[in-house]
Amino acid sequence: MSLSNTPAPPDHGTGPDGPPAAFAEPTRMVKPRWVTGLVLVNVGINCAFFGPINIFIGQQAISIDEPSKEAVLSLATACGAAVSLVANPLFGALSDRTTSGFGRRAPWVLAGAVLAAIALLAMSGATTVALMVAFWCVVQLGANAAYAAITAAVPDRVPVLQRGKVGGLAAMGQTLGILTGAVFGAVVSGNFMVGYWLCAAALLLSVIPYLIHRDDPVLRKGALPRFPLVAFLRGFWISPRLYPDFAWAGLTRFLVNVGNQLTIVYLLFFLRDVLKHEDPAAGVLVLTGIYALMVMITAVVAGPWSDRVGRRKPFVIGSSAIIALAGLILAFFPVWPGALAGAAVLGVGFGAYVAVDYALLTQVLPVALDRGKDMGIINVANSLPQVVAPALALAAVTSWGGYRSLFLAAAVIGLLGAVFVVMIKGVR
Repeated sequence: MSLSNTPAPPDHGTGPDGPPAAFAEPTRMVKPRWVTGLVLVNVGINCAFFGPINIFIGQQAISIDEPSKEAVLSLATACGAAVSLVANPLFGALSDRTTSGFGRRAPWVLAGAVLAAIALLAMSGATTVALMVAFWCVVQLGANAAYAAITAAVPDRVPVLQRGKVGGLAAMGQTLGILTGAVFGAVVSGNFMVGYWLCAAALLLSVIPYLIHRDDPVLRKGALPRFPLVAFLRGFWISPRLYPDFAWAGLTRFLVNVGNQLTIVYLLFFLRDVLKHEDPAAGVLVLTGIYALMVMITAVVAGPWSDRVGRRKPFVIGSSAIIALAGLILAFFPVWPGALAGAAVLGVGFGAYVAVDYALLTQVLPVALDRGKDMGIINVANSLPQVVAPALALAAVTSWGGYRSLFLAAAVIGLLGAVFVVMIKGVR
């Protein structure tokens, strides 16, 4: 919707020349209430993701099998991320072709949030590793359905010249979600069962404003031709030769997210076992608060700044290098002040990165028809690191020399992401 009083076109099903208007490149600025709904959905989804990943799964792993807590945490996060690898592009593709009168994306936001919330409640009562992992996989299934849909809503509704700003605000929402999960962790004082319930409630409440003000274009039945399952599945392969910018953008996001995930995946255990912090969950809250503050500041500055100057790549390269610097700080200064500094630097880098890279990604999508699917494929670069990073982290901590090796690996891998950004040619 526009900032002006111009009403939306009454028919989102087909354009004047036949192709569905839902696939047209947006030109009207979106309203603040729509952006607010988008931000809140990001808050809820990321609370449901990172409250468990950063705190509650680790605490539950300790309660079930303390001697193997690292392996249990790695197993749970890796299995959940494996589910997200399939769920995100799949639900994105399904939302592309959804013909509900409620819109294309909104039904998946609602259904995904409800499914994830139910699974979080079930997870709170899991007393074995198998049940914990199974329910976490269902959480990932539902949350990724919602995430795929809300991510695709941005190129659906937001014009290019506003995407840096909206990307910055979405990054702020993601960070607030992570911070909310950390607050829940500190408030419940080790009672992970209550923590899961709080995450479920936050997720359900967060989607309500977006659903009320969704402005989700409706795709009429029959607007798109049916095609066989084989063709549907083939659509998930996007040729790097035909769309090199899309491929490089996905690779750089994957590398930077691996570096970021390596930095945070064992944060609770790092505070507990290396820094000997008297209250590791509270320590995670402090570090997450510092990180969140810096992310929000740099995201809301860097995103609109990149809109004004019309350039994305310099911001992405510089922020990737800053993220790598955070890993070096944690590697060589494994003390509480070093952890504080590392959290601040990581927040500075990741805030600018998420805001501007998000805008960059929406500019390299191959086909408007497949925005949901293609954004879902790009989102694999967020999910796959949750499979790769826990395995690398476990190897680093147990076989490669401990936490210093872990943080050095994070720095090197993240820096590679900065290097490969220069290969993107279609965006400045």
